[in-house]
Amino acid sequence: MDKCKEAITPISTRYYLDEMGVFVDQTKYRGLIGSLFYLTTRRPDIMFSVFIWFRFQSNPKESHFKAAKRILKYFKGTINVGLWYPRGVP
Repeated sequence: MDKCKEAITPISTRYYLDEMGVFVDQTKYRGLIGSLFYLTTRRPDIMFSVFIWFRFQSNPKESHFKAAKRILKYFKGTINVGLWYPRGVP
């Protein structure tokens, strides 16, 4: 994903979910979604899109995996965005 194109938004507005598509490995999909779920503590802008793809953990298709990888492309374009918690401030 080093040479991928950056995405402007974490989720596409013109994306079609193929419910009859090819199955992907559940452990790989769950690993990606779990990592993205962990990142929602620092990046609340991806929370909505992560929870959409969180629903498809039991039966992931190739289209779901492709859409979840779009969030990673969004990270590449917004590397300097995030929450910062200063130390010692009440």
